[in-house]
Amino acid sequence: MKLRRDIFQAIADPTRRSILILLASQTMTAGAIANNFDVARPTISKHIQILNECDLIEANQQGREIHYQIKIDKMKEIDKWLEQLRTIWENRFDQLDNLLNTLKNK
Repeated sequence: MKLRRDIFQAIADPTRRSILILLASQTMTAGAIANNFDVARPTISKHIQILNECDLIEANQQGREIHYQIKIDKMKEIDKWLEQLRTIWENRFDQLDNLLNTLKNK
């Protein structure tokens, strides 16, 4: 069994984030994805491979073409992690607001 890469490693790269944005609206072939970038197709293929290894996208064979689509459930894992951070920071800001209000009212 092949070990999966970390999903945060995948989204750390701006090109891979752009690929995910493209796939959020529609399924696309590797060629169609590559047409959106000014880099060599093998470079895009490597990015697609990493996204696939991270389980953020899936490949579906349709005739001779492979169509890629985003896996929303895996993206929800990223959102859940971000929500945890958001909650921590919102609590800290609330505490700071309370402290500032207390100091202001003295």
